[in-house]
Amino acid sequence: MRKDYLAFFVSLFLSRLADQILLFIVPLIVFQTTQSVSWAGLAFFVESLPRFLAFPVCGALCDKYPAVRVLHISQVYRALACVIAVLLYGVFDGVYWIVLLSALCGILTTQGIMSREVLMPHVFQQYSYAKTLSYSQIADQSGLVLGPLAAALILEVWPWHWVVVGVAGLFMLADLAMRVWQRTCTVNLEVYEQHRDIWLQPLRVAFGHIRNLAGLKRLIALTVGVNLIIGVTLATSAALVIGQFSAGKDAYALLQAAGALVTIVILFYLARATLPLKLLGGVSYGLITVGALIMAISPNLWVYALGFLLVIGFDKMYSVYMRSVRQKVIPVQDFGKTVGVITLLNNLPQPLAGLVIAVLAAPLGTQTVILLLTGITVLIGVAVASGWHATVKAELDVG
Repeated sequence: MRKDYLAFFVSLFLSRLADQILLFIVPLIVFQTTQSVSWAGLAFFVESLPRFLAFPVCGALCDKYPAVRVLHISQVYRALACVIAVLLYGVFDGVYWIVLLSALCGILTTQGIMSREVLMPHVFQQYSYAKTLSYSQIADQSGLVLGPLAAALILEVWPWHWVVVGVAGLFMLADLAMRVWQRTCTVNLEVYEQHRDIWLQPLRVAFGHIRNLAGLKRLIALTVGVNLIIGVTLATSAALVIGQFSAGKDAYALLQAAGALVTIVILFYLARATLPLKLLGGVSYGLITVGALIMAISPNLWVYALGFLLVIGFDKMYSVYMRSVRQKVIPVQDFGKTVGVITLLNNLPQPLAGLVIAVLAAPLGTQTVILLLTGITVLIGVAVASGWHATVKAELDVG
């Protein structure tokens, strides 16, 4: 891979690393300060909710303004916010500054995610989009895994406010890497004329595409099925490994590390292989469903681990499929606003799965709930496949 392209992915890695460090330390610092699980949970809610709600507006901004400029603003303002939060902490004390900082950085992170989503189909045109997505997912996943580990190690040496200063430095390095890439990149992205309104009109356009483009409806339905499984896996893995299977925290940490390793191996394979999109989607959706079924009926930790690794590993393969289809179907002038709304819809099943676990795990049992959600995912897959075959048959009959 050329050095200028490497700079793009280094920027993505550093930005994700910094973001994950913030995500990790906020609930931890709040709990250590207040000794309250409730306050720590509230802090996580405050820092995570704006990230999801901001997707539609951030997508609309990426259609209205040059995505590279918006990405620079996202990274520089996150660094500035970190410095300001530390200064306010020094003057007024209190941990609420770090919670507010994380909420603001969450919105700016969403803006960065959407900017890169709009950029990537156009800046690596000599590579297949699936290969570009695979490399970006490797950079993203590496930051996702290393962020909490780096935060835990640094907190052993520095107080949290110095960690936040270090995070500001990472955001600036991410922006510097983007500038290195931009200096050598010759691609000029066309900016299309947009409606002045960035609130209601983009939503109308996005929902219009979702309603009228059959490919998007099928894709959203499949992603709902996948995210039900991902949500229930994230919500129950600690309880099953440490509680039901009586393994220690080390075993749980090892399983998480194995999941990250399997994911990266699969992404490296996708970066070098050329697979038809239909095969990519079918294999990933099928293996995620099989993995969930294995978790639901597993009698011990070893069998559960197999199901867990299938779900976590092939989730990223499905992500490559999903984003490739989106890029082919959505009109380029409305890509940001439409993807923003779709991303918000796609993420709703994960907290819903957590709510289902909270309500049904006690009366039915955790694995029974996993089996129930797996059944829903299978039904969604069958319904989408049947609808797709019916559409193809109708088109052939007309032809």
